[in-house]
Amino acid sequence: MADLDEAELVRRVADGDRAAFDELYRRTSPWLTVRLRRRCADDDVIADVLQETYLAVWRAAGSYAGAVTGGSAVGWLWKIAANRLVDALRRRARQERVPAIALAERTAPAAEDEVVASRVDQDLEQALLRLPPELRQVLQAMVLDGLSVRQTSVLLSMPEGTVKTRARRARIALREALS
Repeated sequence: MADLDEAELVRRVADGDRAAFDELYRRTSPWLTVRLRRRCADDDVIADVLQETYLAVWRAAGSYAGAVTGGSAVGWLWKIAANRLVDALRRRARQERVPAIALAERTAPAAEDEVVASRVDQDLEQALLRLPPELRQVLQAMVLDGLSVRQTSVLLSMPEGTVKTRARRARIALREALS
């Protein structure tokens, strides 16, 4: 493996060669870590980006077209890592922008509120049970589990457009059932 260049290692990784992947990681991860540290000081973010990068390399090595386009395998690897770093920094910025919610003082609910809430819960439960299973799955993942469209798409193995369509149909059906 030591006499192979990075492009050949990527081609072998595309064929599922674990030893080639290990060699590619051994050769490129120290260099990649240094480059990422120049752009981000958070070691946790860098570790996550490295993990996501090499996972993407393992999954997408077949799409590497360096021999055809004249691009280098190391350049391809850096492009993947840079994109993952941008994604991670955007996620972190979004999380930092979310304001903290001050918790209200806890008081015992009024008896009338409990009766109304119980009735609403029963109506909502019945409306959810009447939804077709494919709509209920999407709604549960996005609303109850708090997943994004992309995460729901991955979880349910369906395109993001289908997730959006089913979520909209489920919300319309619930609104009609509860009105």
